[in-house]
Amino acid sequence: MYDIGIIGGGTAGMTAAVYGQRAGKRTVIIEGMNYGGQITVSPKVENYPGIASVSGAEFSMNLLDQAMNLGAETELEQVKGIRQEDGIKIIETGGKEYPCRTVIIATGVTHRHLGLEKEEKLLGAGVSYCATCDGAFFKGKDVAVIGGGNTALQDADFLSNYCNKVYLVHRRDEFRGEAGLVEPLKKKENVEFVLSAVVKDIVGENVVEGLILNNKKTDEDFQLSVSGVFVAIGQVPKNEVFADAVKLDDFGFVLAGEDCLTSAPGIFAAGDCRTKEVRQLTTAAADGAVAALAACSYISVQE
Repeated sequence: MYDIGIIGGGTAGMTAAVYGQRAGKRTVIIEGMNYGGQITVSPKVENYPGIASVSGAEFSMNLLDQAMNLGAETELEQVKGIRQEDGIKIIETGGKEYPCRTVIIATGVTHRHLGLEKEEKLLGAGVSYCATCDGAFFKGKDVAVIGGGNTALQDADFLSNYCNKVYLVHRRDEFRGEAGLVEPLKKKENVEFVLSAVVKDIVGENVVEGLILNNKKTDEDFQLSVSGVFVAIGQVPKNEVFADAVKLDDFGFVLAGEDCLTSAPGIFAAGDCRTKEVRQLTTAAADGAVAALAACSYISVQE
């Protein structure tokens, strides 16, 4: 029997394990792929308080070591669902069951990709999914933001403060994002809208050198010379298997506020997988702490 079963081994999940263990609880982190989450692919992390610069992989391994040294157990298993029996939460995987007094869902999200071959090859070498994480590395350079929603608009605005030129590329002839975000961008001299255009290819072998775009109205291809490509076409949560255990919103995120409480007593959600406005490394760590302490409080009340 575990006191806290944590589904997901990213920053939120591992932080929850640290706080759970320090509170004297028995915790297990169940991760389906690799510990660390999305931050592991970032070559440099320079926006985490107290750490001037660290690679995402090193940050994640340090956090995992910290949790394990405190006694947290780890399992590499794909979670299939959660069921309840007499107040006990049973985490189901392909081959085992983990009975837990509380559960923290910390499965994170995956960024929706363009699906281009060089997108994966040049990740961290000009291709990014986080403008606030990597924007400062492109100071004085020309970049492109791909997308038409609020995230893409906000990314373009953020990058305009650092970059020489920001191309905002969208496949439709008008943005899906809020008008209040579009209007200020129109007034910025270093922001250019490239509408009704789709990305066909990324130029560059070792680093990003440009984009090949296709004009959907004329069917003509053309090239943009850029050093960075920020893909902002949406994030995909991985919460389908929890639909019977907790309430999800229309986009598949677990319905939970800053208190990390879900619709099911004793089940909490932490990090990018829950409904929230800001998805950053710092907010993931904060959620992990909040969720773990909430789980400890829940256990105390039940005793």
